[in-house]
Amino acid sequence: MDVFTAISSARAIRAFDDRPIDQRDLDRILAAARLSPSSKNDQRWSFILCTDRDHLRQLSKIGDYAGHLAGAAAAIALVMPKSDVGWEREILAFDAGQCVRNMMLAAWELGIGSCHASVYDPKLTRDLLGFPDDRRCDLLVSFGHPADPSLLTRPIPDSARKPMDELLHLERW
Repeated sequence: MDVFTAISSARAIRAFDDRPIDQRDLDRILAAARLSPSSKNDQRWSFILCTDRDHLRQLSKIGDYAGHLAGAAAAIALVMPKSDVGWEREILAFDAGQCVRNMMLAAWELGIGSCHASVYDPKLTRDLLGFPDDRRCDLLVSFGHPADPSLLTRPIPDSARKPMDELLHLERW
């Protein structure tokens, strides 16, 4: 699959079948995360890979929209340094977004669906994942084989995206 096809066809998958993900595929998804661009190439992220079904069910309680973690074959938590400095938090969030998107596109190429989950309960997340106090986790990504495999090839309708003429401004607003 070429890059533009992956970008233009990928969708959030929240329902997964029961198959595990091959370790080679998980390694490739993690490699895509590790290779993500970051500010000053600091690479300040760490990853926690979760594949235990009971643990995934517990993690599904970390946010109002994290239920898909319960049915996933795997989840990857993105753990970043804590910062109270506004500009640094923005940079860390930007880096995290690039990292998560790399993982999701790598998974899509492999026929694996994914969906990100925002953390609403930081204390529960820390308790479940055990990362150090000087770190935070704002995002987890669920991964699995889609319960509906047709989603891997079904085109996304043009009506699902705003037309370019509503988004693009030339030179100035």
